[in-house]
Amino acid sequence: MKLWGGRFTNREDEIMKKFNTSLPVDHRLYHEDIVGSLAHVTMLVHCDLLTPEEGELLVNGLQSILIDIESGDLKVEGEYEDIHSFVEMNLTERVGETGKKLHTARSRNDQVALDMRLYAKNKASEVCDSLQLLIDSLNKKASENNVIMPGYTHLQRAQVVTFSHHLGAYVQMFTRDKKRVENAIELLDENPLGCGALAGTTHDIDRNVTTELLAFSKPVDNFLDGVSDRDYLLELMSNFSITMMHLSRLSEELIIWSSQEFNFIKMADAYSTGSSIMPQKKNPDAAELIRGKTGRVYGSLFSLLTTMKGLPLAYNKDMQEDKEQFFDALDTVMDCLEIMAKMIETLHVNEDNMKAAIKAGFLNATEVADYLVSKGTAFRDAHGIVGQLIIYCEKENKAIEDLTIDEFAKFSDQIDEDIYPYIDYENSITKGNKGLLNKVKK
Repeated sequence: MKLWGGRFTNREDEIMKKFNTSLPVDHRLYHEDIVGSLAHVTMLVHCDLLTPEEGELLVNGLQSILIDIESGDLKVEGEYEDIHSFVEMNLTERVGETGKKLHTARSRNDQVALDMRLYAKNKASEVCDSLQLLIDSLNKKASENNVIMPGYTHLQRAQVVTFSHHLGAYVQMFTRDKKRVENAIELLDENPLGCGALAGTTHDIDRNVTTELLAFSKPVDNFLDGVSDRDYLLELMSNFSITMMHLSRLSEELIIWSSQEFNFIKMADAYSTGSSIMPQKKNPDAAELIRGKTGRVYGSLFSLLTTMKGLPLAYNKDMQEDKEQFFDALDTVMDCLEIMAKMIETLHVNEDNMKAAIKAGFLNATEVADYLVSKGTAFRDAHGIVGQLIIYCEKENKAIEDLTIDEFAKFSDQIDEDIYPYIDYENSITKGNKGLLNKVKK
């Protein structure tokens, strides 16, 4: 069941037939393939390359195939080379010889380029929707938990922040991710129909008709590039990889925070698993799987980059390998975004444990230095004074805020009673531009 073979005298090897087919992968493009064919038929009638009666017959046939596939009456399977062969041969069976006219002024090269652009455009929009759901989930959880917690550098307690501000950092990351995908959609929004195999067609067609019907912004400018361009898939997969990197970073923090050593959060049972041998265990497997699947998306990106890196113009069969990599990366990032949004929505914040971690970490040391600067001490001198003060606190097993004025006086005579409200953790995050820590994006 092939769309070619006229110049061949011997049969295709059965192993080659299996090796060559892409239907098990590109079957998911059936909707885009039929929608593209419907637009193509309309254009052929418009340009008098088909009669209105022929066009109506083909349109009805294509629509019936789409209806039967989506109802389950027609399975996308069988010994077809690809989704294009499947649609065209089923069409010919239904409408007769007129079905063979569907491919007029078209090649499978511009056909598959069209299918992939339409599919990528639609699915990229769904990724943007999923990113927005995650952003909304983060913002909601942040607004409900504007509590103080340690901020870290080098995984060491550094300064006081709020849980809402910490989640806000991921809001910024995923907002950038969404903008990147939206930009990729804008760049790929070009119609490759009319490119033919690589050099257009001698038929007098109107590419603007299919461009308008398929809601593209414009036709592609160069036929060679139109059939061999996979940059849009690489860009989307690169964007997916960055998104997965952000998801992996967030997953890592959720894993750490949910450990008994931190106990900052509690993960919902719905996104955790247990141990087959240790009954006390509650493992953050959803977050760990997201962290692990990040490498899978990276691998898909580098696989396609490697496939494309040495290809001469125009179309080469190597490009058939684009689909499996893109589909897998897309499915993975969509699943991970959905799971992460639900994990964030259902996690519980242990406010008391976050506050306790602050007190044990000298997280107001910088505020003491800032206090001394406000009294006229040079910052470098203030830094040294506070360093000595921390050594004293460690020896005496005391927090900074628990020191007496007499103890402070051992290190600087500029310290007075007004230091206590200055180094209070709740107060410190309202001073200067640290007041931003209290703001939660609605």
